[in-house]
Amino acid sequence: MEKKIKRSVATLLAHIIKVDNRDIDKEAPLFCKIMGQDFDCDPKEAKAFLYTVMQEEYDIDEHLAIINDALCNNRIDKMHLLEQINHIIYSDKITEKDYEEFEKIKNALFSCDNPVADAYLIKGN
Repeated sequence: MEKKIKRSVATLLAHIIKVDNRDIDKEAPLFCKIMGQDFDCDPKEAKAFLYTVMQEEYDIDEHLAIINDALCNNRIDKMHLLEQINHIIYSDKITEKDYEEFEKIKNALFSCDNPVADAYLIKGN
């Protein structure tokens, strides 16, 4: 399970880099540093993964669902992840697309924190 979460977190972080068409070589050290904080991975592994994710197709919503499921009742870890995403966003020029992606991610990550609101949304209101 940890490997699945690690891949989803790495994909999410790489997604921010990919959406902005950022320079991979410039962003790789920060990506590696962030991945190394929460997962047991070395810089070579993290950098190789970043290059792989930048080239492949992925469903970001699927990865957000995996993270949300794993951290469903853990608001502190979710806030930590949002802080890491924000760190990547602020490492380069900030765009309106960055804000939109951040809000999408934040909303997806906190969707299971309020069962009453979730039930309301499921009913189609």
